[in-house]
Amino acid sequence: MFHPLHTFNYCPVCGAEAFAVRNEKAKQCAVCGFVYYLNPSASVACFIRNAGGELLLVRRAKEPARGTLDLPGGFADMHETAEEAVCREVKEETGLEINNCRYLFSLPNIYPYMGFDVHTLDLFFECKVDNFDGVKASDDAAGIVVLPPSELNPADFGLQSIQKAVRIYPSSLPDIPLSVCCTIGMAQLSAPGATGEI
Repeated sequence: MFHPLHTFNYCPVCGAEAFAVRNEKAKQCAVCGFVYYLNPSASVACFIRNAGGELLLVRRAKEPARGTLDLPGGFADMHETAEEAVCREVKEETGLEINNCRYLFSLPNIYPYMGFDVHTLDLFFECKVDNFDGVKASDDAAGIVVLPPSELNPADFGLQSIQKAVRIYPSSLPDIPLSVCCTIGMAQLSAPGATGEI
C-alpha cells in the first residue's frame, strides 16, 4: 500500500529532493527539517427537505462517480466556516437559498481526484425549506432529483461516505426544531410526494 504522500518528492519549503516518510501520514525534509502532515480536507453535504418531507438530491456531472446521485455539497474554501460552505455549495449546485440548518454527523472519506487520493472529513447537515421552486442544476450537478426518504437507495449514490450517510440519516436524530439549530453563516453552532428528475 502506497504512502498517502508517495507522489510528494520535493520539500515545499526549501525545494530539496529529500522528502522522506516520517510516519503513516507525514513526510519530513532531510535538509531543512520541515514536516508536512496530510490532514483531511473539510467538505460538507446537506440533506434538504421540503414541507412535504421530500429530499432534494443532485446527479453528479463529473468524475468520480459521474452520473450517480449525490447530496448537494462540496469542499469548504479557505477562511470559510462549514455553515458558509453549505450555503455556498447548495446555491452553486441548485440555485436554492437556504436560511438555516443543523449539524448531523461526520464521516471520513477518500475522494479520488486525478490519480490522487484526497482524504476528507465530510460534515453532514440538514436543512428545511418550504418548497423546491426554481431549483436548477448547475456547477458540479448535472440534474436535480426529488425523492421521499423511503425511496432512498444507498447503492444509487456513488461516493462511499454519502452511501453511509444515506443509511444513517433516516434514523439518525429526532426532529429538532430549527429554533435551536445553527444559522447559515454563523461561525459557531448554537446550544413523501412525487418522485422524479427536474
